[in-house]
Amino acid sequence: MRIPNPACQAGLLACAVAALFAFGAPSLAQTGYLAEVIHVHDGDSLWVQPLDGGRRQRLRLDGIDAPEICQVDGREARDRLAGMVLRRQVLVEVTGQDRYRRTLARVWLGSEDVQAVLVTEGWAWSYRVRGQPGSYDREEAQARRQGRGLFAVPHAEHPADFRRRHGPCLNE
Repeated sequence: MRIPNPACQAGLLACAVAALFAFGAPSLAQTGYLAEVIHVHDGDSLWVQPLDGGRRQRLRLDGIDAPEICQVDGREARDRLAGMVLRRQVLVEVTGQDRYRRTLARVWLGSEDVQAVLVTEGWAWSYRVRGQPGSYDREEAQARRQGRGLFAVPHAEHPADFRRRHGPCLNE
């Protein structure tokens, strides 16, 4: 749904940010914007069109790592993300850039943390840096215990290991 009136867009953003304050996401007040998801590339990256009419933007979901699209469960991870957010309005919280200069963001569908849902359902790993705990370690532990998604296989191959062994997925 497109909202053509800028005053309506500002009102919706204010309501969304106020709702997120109630659900524990206060930092969105400074860095959040509403957008429509226009394309899901894989299980941890998507394209959004800001509702304010700005340039569309590719986002890498912060805090998670999903299987490569050509890897086992890669298409399923992408399909789960698409089923949740494609052509829907989300609140985007830009958190920075990664070493490849991709925009990192947390994405909220209503009060749901999209990344937390993907990890809890077993479609992504909690992203760790140098062995430090990731943002979604509890959700990953729960998914592993319950054998959800890609964790149904005891030793699912982490995407970084897959890329080292096979290189990037081509033509996907």
